[in-house]
Amino acid sequence: MTIERDLDAIYATLAPLWPRLAGARIFMTGGTGFIGRWMLEALRDADRRLDLGIDITVLSRDPAAFATRAPHLAAFCRMLPGDILDHPGTGGTFTHVIHAATDASAALNRDDPRRMFDTIVSGTRRALDLAVANDARLLFLSSGAVYGIQPWDLTHVGEDWMGGPDPRDPRSAYGEGKRAAEMLCAIHGKQFGLDIVNARIFALLGPLLSLDIHFAAGNFIRDALAGRKLVIESDGRAVRSYLYAADLAAWLWTLLIAGKPGAAYNMGSEDAISIADLARRVDALLGGGGVEILGKPDPGWNAGRYVPSTALIRRELGVAPTVDLDEAIRRTAIWNGWKP
Repeated sequence: MTIERDLDAIYATLAPLWPRLAGARIFMTGGTGFIGRWMLEALRDADRRLDLGIDITVLSRDPAAFATRAPHLAAFCRMLPGDILDHPGTGGTFTHVIHAATDASAALNRDDPRRMFDTIVSGTRRALDLAVANDARLLFLSSGAVYGIQPWDLTHVGEDWMGGPDPRDPRSAYGEGKRAAEMLCAIHGKQFGLDIVNARIFALLGPLLSLDIHFAAGNFIRDALAGRKLVIESDGRAVRSYLYAADLAAWLWTLLIAGKPGAAYNMGSEDAISIADLARRVDALLGGGGVEILGKPDPGWNAGRYVPSTALIRRELGVAPTVDLDEAIRRTAIWNGWKP
């Protein structure tokens, strides 16, 4: 399976907006990750169709490895070797900055929370300084983790909810880092007049997602494709929702182009499902080896709900999910070699 159908859908959604990026000079961190690759695929497709004359520089710790994985994207971009914390300079001027670089590794958050926190906060500071120096519009990819533990009776958390991670718990390093980074964004907006929009991203699913990292949906698909039993270490009661990656890419570009300066928008699906039911759904759709729930204590940062309200972005920017969970599971599986 290719993602051409998804790119067609993204292009159709953004057709009225893409011309507003004509001639844009973009600097992007995190462009080689799951979300970044989807954004680059969509931008390259639009540039080819409309001849937008976009110039994009992507900061990467390993440009050669990215060129091997995605040579068409590496050829489209100007690859800048380096890390967001120590790159020597950008060598250009920019109209837009996209800061998507964050190591979302559960292992890093568990084993080295100080590094997790420092990377998020210091990296965002550097991206903001670059945007100020260029008077560029900045899109910051934040996270639904900024809300901390969502109460069970709050079915969908909105942008106006004032909860937050527990600052006494080192497992909150990722969420607290994103909160601090959003504060830096607000400060730069106030103090330097910087034009910033924030995307608070929840759980995702789709082609290009590595099935071996800590995301339950990808792990379930991996095991189902191998004919293995889908094993849930916890009791499976935790609740999540999954936005399809192509929908996210369309929403992010819409936000960069048309989002209100200073605003923060939730990005995710509102269709909630427990981890246990997700495993059963994957098993039923892909023909896995059954589901086993071990019932051990959940070691993760959030054993409860993690489901956004997306009323704000739907109302203000007119976006909507187009691919439901079952189809997202199927398309992800097909991308990884499943034959329906």
